Formats: sequence, structure tokens, C-alpha cells
Amino acid sequence: MSVKPNGLARAAVRFKPASFAGTFVALMMSALVVAACGVLLETGIRASVPAERYANAPVVAAADQSARVVADTVDGPEETAYPLPDTARVDAGLAAKAAGVPGAATAVPDFTFPVHGGDGPSGALTGHGWGSHAFTGTALTKGAAPHAGEVVLGADAARTARVGVGDTVALETADGPAGFRVSGLAEAGAGDTVDEGADGGGTAWFADVEAPVLAGHPGKADAIAVMAKDGADTDALAAAVEKALAGSGARTLTGDDRGEIEDHGLAYGKETLFAVGGSFGGIATLVAVFTAAGTVALSVGQRTREFALLRAVGATPRQIRRAVAAEALLVAPLAGLLGCLPGIGLAHWWFGQMQDRGAVPEAVELHVSGFPLLAAVGVGLLTALGAGWAAGRRPARIKPGQALAEAAVERLRPGVVRTVLGVAAVGGGSALAGVAASAAGSDAANASLGVVMLFMLAVALLGPILARLCAGLFGLLLRGGDASASLAAANSRTNARRLASAITPIVLAMAFASTLVFMHTSESHVASEQLRDGITADHVVTAPAGLPADAADRAARAPGVDAAVSLLDTQVLVPVRGGGETSLQGTATQGVSGSGAQLAKVQDLDVREGGLDRVGPGRIAIDKTLATATDVGLGDKLPLYLPDGTKAAPEVVAVYGRGLGLPAVTMDRAALDGHVTSPFADTLLVSGGEAGPLGALGEVTDASGYALAQNVDREFGAWANYMMAGVLGGFAAVAAVNTLVMTVLDRRRELHTLRLVGSTRRQVLRMLGWESLLVSAAGVALGTAIAMITLTPMMRGLTGEFPHVPPLLYAAFAATAAVLGLASVTLPAHRTLRGRRP
Repeated sequence: MSVKPNGLARAAVRFKPASFAGTFVALMMSALVVAACGVLLETGIRASVPAERYANAPVVAAADQSARVVADTVDGPEETAYPLPDTARVDAGLAAKAAGVPGAATAVPDFTFPVHGGDGPSGALTGHGWGSHAFTGTALTKGAAPHAGEVVLGADAARTARVGVGDTVALETADGPAGFRVSGLAEAGAGDTVDEGADGGGTAWFADVEAPVLAGHPGKADAIAVMAKDGADTDALAAAVEKALAGSGARTLTGDDRGEIEDHGLAYGKETLFAVGGSFGGIATLVAVFTAAGTVALSVGQRTREFALLRAVGATPRQIRRAVAAEALLVAPLAGLLGCLPGIGLAHWWFGQMQDRGAVPEAVELHVSGFPLLAAVGVGLLTALGAGWAAGRRPARIKPGQALAEAAVERLRPGVVRTVLGVAAVGGGSALAGVAASAAGSDAANASLGVVMLFMLAVALLGPILARLCAGLFGLLLRGGDASASLAAANSRTNARRLASAITPIVLAMAFASTLVFMHTSESHVASEQLRDGITADHVVTAPAGLPADAADRAARAPGVDAAVSLLDTQVLVPVRGGGETSLQGTATQGVSGSGAQLAKVQDLDVREGGLDRVGPGRIAIDKTLATATDVGLGDKLPLYLPDGTKAAPEVVAVYGRGLGLPAVTMDRAALDGHVTSPFADTLLVSGGEAGPLGALGEVTDASGYALAQNVDREFGAWANYMMAGVLGGFAAVAAVNTLVMTVLDRRRELHTLRLVGSTRRQVLRMLGWESLLVSAAGVALGTAIAMITLTPMMRGLTGEFPHVPPLLYAAFAATAAVLGLASVTLPAHRTLRGRRP
């Protein structure tokens, strides 16, 4: 069938543009959402950061910064990479092999590590090996290069420490505190200024022979920087280095790939962009298509009388179908193109917000190409064609007389296929809800996503039936009111299809917004309670650059102190099963300096099985939710990846219940030695004593102040959920307003007839107001039911608790739906009735 615009289509769009305004808005909003998410997804795929530290080293050899899991799929084995929480390192001895390849001038093992140069933030330094000056541009301004036991300081670091060449400066590294002779002063080059002052201090360079020991990784280097001889080809040099280092596990990198080694935030930024543009973008696209299709179907359905008249005067079914398809071709491309422009703007704003919150590195640029925009226009066009074809099939197929009859009086019986599919969607959603209720962790969350999607599909398919039930239920209340309320109830029962088209977008907005927002409030509520109850220490000491290595010992010697335990916060990757596949889950971990008995005095983990006194080398304690997700119990080995990717399988000796507010893995601090970049603890928990003597170690607060600060750190997760809820809920709200306005404008003949038979303008408006309240109440009720059915098993699996719904926030959602519904009905009705007299 040709869909070239025919005379019927052009005339309909030209002479009755109001009939297509709602369709145009819906398709434009659909393109906006699809384009924004598509741009973010493309940016995630293409994201890179330029090399800064290694800008002058054409080839860099480094370890793979990802842990990889191979899973069996229907298409065969599939490998998935997960970014490591910390830096994976290579054998420093590889530098000699790389330096010997053709075209290499030299190869330098590079080291970057934190150094403490005194009390307070001003003593925080960044340490490097002196050999890195070959590619960073750092140059001596005074003195000589360092030997063992010596250090070269930057000007700022020397000024802060008040030392010069020949003086001795006390520094603390992973190897412990020691005195170093200042052999020289240097001006940091461009490659070193990337790190200089990151922690409020300066830079220190040590002899290459002892730098790996001072960094806490003997024999290991962060990377090998290979310098090329004059005229050497970079690609040829990279190939030679790769061949020389084959079998070592090192990757050879050139160009912007070198930036991945410098900025580990790139991998997490890509994950965030994939999550927003891909996972959320897929849901948003389905919602956009779902809503736009409903609006197109409503627009076609409102013109059933026109199609019936056309059939009566001789139009063939083929001409009707062709006219509907041609109208889509006239409206959808323009709506899609206009929607892409604000979609690009939304992507820019969204991307900038993620960068401001540190989720995406500043050096990453937003990529805008024609692919996501073309996809947005294409999705809108296909949606319009498909929805128009489905809605126009019956008016085009049935006899002209029957078409005229159905245009005058709404069909009471819904279609058999539609009803069967709707019942199947309800059954599928109920079954998935049962699966989610019996699952835990990510399995519960994944199953719950299917629950909300299936129930939303059921609402769309069974809309007329649900609308008739809601009209009957709420109509009982309205029939007890005045004539306007009774008429509103009768109208709603008689025009269930029209009512359903208005209810569905409100259900959509309420269900998705409630699910996303209350998922966060539920998690935050449980996490805050666990954190508040779990920190039993009287004092909490923190420092931005890390605490001194002997902070716990110094605190324990303070008068009145009963226990002092330092905690090193990091992450490990744990294999978990979800959806029939194995993935690696980043899990918050604390390395404990003291014994289990000491930890119990400052932190209550709510131990359910085993005991913390057994935590030590090769033995850990884990949260109960993690134990369920990994199917690991007391006495079992838990396979995991340490922060730098090293595999380990410690024994589980305790299972506790507060792993959402507190770290989900507790292990011996010594088990993390050599596997983290910073050896300095992040937090010191102290029981007993006074806060005054602890001030020399860092910032001192009490348990409640520490809990508040930790809750602020969850800000990005909250913002991300609210942002997604705003996009989906906002889109659905616009769709609801659009649909309600379309239904009012379509009822102009009915409203004028009511005026002609004696109804006052006020009575008509009151009737419409009651109808809008009925629509809003039904939409809020159904949306809330879907959200609760979705959230309950999800939260039981993730937190073990029921959803936490703040009453004021829920009331705001419901009130917004009511106000939007009322405004969407009364404003166009005012305009329609203005100046009309019976």
C-alpha cells in the first residue's frame, strides 16, 4: 500500500489542524526523550579523555584496568568488563624489555602515591619516581636528582615544610614514617601539575629504586612510559612493545587510550552514561512510544465519525487506511525534527549536571551526531504509522452503516484480542511480582522492572474495562452530589474509552515517578537507620588526605579512650548471579585495623551469624543481603576481586545485618596492603575520652554528624533517581495534559448542546471539573497500586523492609495530578464556552 500523502490526508491536516495538534505534541515529546537519551548513549560509547600526564610518552604499557567475566549466552561465550575500584599495576621490570625494542629511546616505570608531610591538609603530597621527569617535563631548579633516602620537593612543598636543599624532612609513606634528605628543588612540568595540589599540598619525587616500596607495591609500577627515538613511528613502536611484553598481562596503549590509565573516572563515567542513555533510555523510549501511540490512537478514534461518513459516500477501506498512514507521514517527521532540538538541549544540561556532580570526568565531551536524532525521528514515524494503522483498522473494515452507529454510541464490548493480551499482561506481572518477592538483591530489582512494565501494558490494553470499573466505583460518590456531579458520573460510565485514554497517562506518570522516587527514599531510610544505629563510637575522626598510619595508636593513648579503630574504605568486586548470568558487583568494603572485639566497641554491625572476633587474614564478615545474592554462608569461601583486581577467596566467618548503611564487607586492614593506592585510613572511630586531644589527627565529629556527612555522599544517587523520575513523570504528565485537552476540544459539540438544553456555563464547567477529579483519582489510585506492587518485593529483596513513602511527598504527587487534570480540562473548556449562549 502506498503511503504517499493523498488529498484526504492533506485536507485533514490543512483544514483541521487542531485535530492533529495533540498528536504533534506527543510525537515531538517522544522525539525529545529518545534524542536526549540517544545522545548520552552515543557519548558513553565514544567517551575518551586526552592524555595529560603521558602526553609526551607516545606509548604506554599498563595493566588491564577491568575485571572480566565470561558468560555463556545463546550466541556463545560473551565477555563483560567491569572497571576496577583501584589501579591494577604491572611488573616494574617490564621497563627494561620495553626499552630494548626498536625505536624506543627509553622506558620509565611510573609511580604515583600519596605522601604525608606533616599534620593537616597542608602536609598532603603526591609522590612520584624521579624518572618520570623524562616525560612530564619536570626540571630541577636547584640541587641534584634523588638517591635512596633522598627526595626532590616542589617549590610549594618545600615552602610549606620550611626546608631547603640539604635539610631533612619527615615524610610518611606506605613504608612508614622516615626522614629524607632534600637533594634538590624542582619546577613541576605539565605532566606533574595534573596531580600537584590535588590534596592541598605539592609534589615530591623519590629515587626510582625505592619508589615502589614507598608506594606500598614493591616491584610494581602504575604504568611503563615508553619514549620514542626521533623519527620513530608510534604504531610500529607500539607493535614492538606489545610483542616484547606478550604474556605479561600488560596492554599497550597510544592516543587517547592513554588517558584511561590516568583517569579511572572515565570507566565509571562510561558506566553512568550507559546506564542513563542505555538502560534508562530503553525504558524511556518504551514509555515515549507507549504514550505517543496512545495519543495517535486517540486522535484517530476521535475521527471515527468522519471515517464513517467517508465510507458512506464511497471511500474504500484502502483509501481510509492510506489516509491515516499519509497523515502520519505529514505530521511525524516534522514533530520529530522539532523534538530533536530541545532533546539536544536536555542532553547538554543532563550531561553538564553529571559532570558537576563528578559522575563524568570534566575532560569528556558530549558527542552529538545524526544517528540518535535519526533514530528519534524514525521511532516517532514508526509509532505514528503503527498506532494509526491499528486504530484505523476497524473504521476502515466495518460496513458504513455500522461505522456511523459506532461513531454515535461507544462500543461497550472490548476487542477479544486486546482483552486476552491484557489479561496475559496481568498474569505475567503477577507472576514476576511473585518471583521478585522470593528473590534478593539485583534479581528482585530486575524482576520488579518487568512488573511495572507489564502492569502498565495491562492498563493500556484493559483501559476501557478499568475505566468503567473506576467510573462505577467513584460514580457512587458523585451520584450523591448535585446535577453536575451526577452528569459527570453518567458521562464517565458511558464513555469508558475516552475516560481510559485520559487515565492511562496519569497512571504512567504516577507509577514511574513513585517507583523511582520511593525506591530511593526506601533505601535511604533504611541506610540512614543502619548508619545511625551502627556507629556507636563517641568520636569520629576523618581527614581528606587520610589519617596518619599511627592514628589509632595515638588515639588509644589519649586519656579515657576505651577503644580506637581505624577504617580504610574501599571496594571489592563480588561475583553475583542475576537473571541467569554472573556479573561483578562493586561492594563497599572496610579494612579494620583493630580486633573484632575492639570493632564491636565502636561499631554495631548487627551480627546474625558467627563472630567478628574471627575476622583476620583470609577471613571476612559480610552483610546478609550479599550472602543471599552470592549464595554464600558461614564457613564458605567468597570469591572476589580485591581493589586492584587481584583474585581472592576469603572464608566468611560472620554475617551481619547492617550492610546497607555500613560497608557490606569487613576485612582485616592488612589484607588490603599492596592492593590500594592510598595506605592511609579514612576514618577513625573512638570510644570514650574527649574530642580535644583527637583534633591533631583530623576533623572530629560525633556519630550523628558523621552519619549526616555520609548521607550527603549519597547525593548523586538521589539526584539520578529524581532526574529519571522527573523525565519520565514529566513526559507522562505532559502526555496526560495533552490527552485531556484533546478530549475536551473533541467534546465541543456536546458542551454546546448542554448549553442549548438549559445548562449554565457554570454547571458545565463543574461537570467537567468533577470528571477531571474522577480521572485524577482513578489514575493516582491505579498508579499507586502498580508502584506498590513493584516496590514491595524490590525493597524486601534489597533492604528486607517495606517501602518507605513520605506522606508529604506522596501527597504532593497526588495533588499535582489533580491540579494538572483540573487545569487541563477547565482552561480549554473556558475557551470553548466563552461567548456561547443557548
